[in-house]
Amino acid sequence: MTVVTELADLALTPDERARGIGVDSVLFVMDWTGEEEPDALAAFVAGRVRAFGAQPAGVDTDVVRQAAGADPTPGRGDLPIRQLDHLSGMLAPLGFTLAVHDDGTDSYPVLVLRTGGPPPAGLTHQGQPVRAWGSPPAETLVSLDCPRCGAMLVWQLPATGSLADEHCDCGAALFDATGRPLPDVTLHD
Repeated sequence: MTVVTELADLALTPDERARGIGVDSVLFVMDWTGEEEPDALAAFVAGRVRAFGAQPAGVDTDVVRQAAGADPTPGRGDLPIRQLDHLSGMLAPLGFTLAVHDDGTDSYPVLVLRTGGPPPAGLTHQGQPVRAWGSPPAETLVSLDCPRCGAMLVWQLPATGSLADEHCDCGAALFDATGRPLPDVTLHD
């Protein structure tokens, strides 16, 4: 059994690879709010599944949008997450994985990978990780405003990193010995 771990082998059809198509041409970038083109994500996902010769039955996000409209407390940016969750669940039985290219922006660069099983780990594109939607990111971004001086502080931590006993440059204690924010510290969402 051959294990394919090259992103182009998973994200491009054999014909696309033969024609020299790049992975960027099959990448869909959705704004974090999902407000720019509400139906474009489902259309993209369905199109990619068809490109691989499969039929994308049930791959649409109308159900998600209707449920979100009935939810009395959806926040800005909740709809894209619900759409990505829904589409990811619809793709798995078809042998596909919805993946996100963690490019450091506040958007969702989305790929459809033909995997036929569990998504591979360790994929990168342009030096940045590509991971299955719903899997934990390799890094976590933590930001806050110092309660004493008001300075905005930002850390990019490995998934296993901790901010135990971290202080602001002004001397204010921000995190306890276990890495939890102190009571007067509010993290940005």
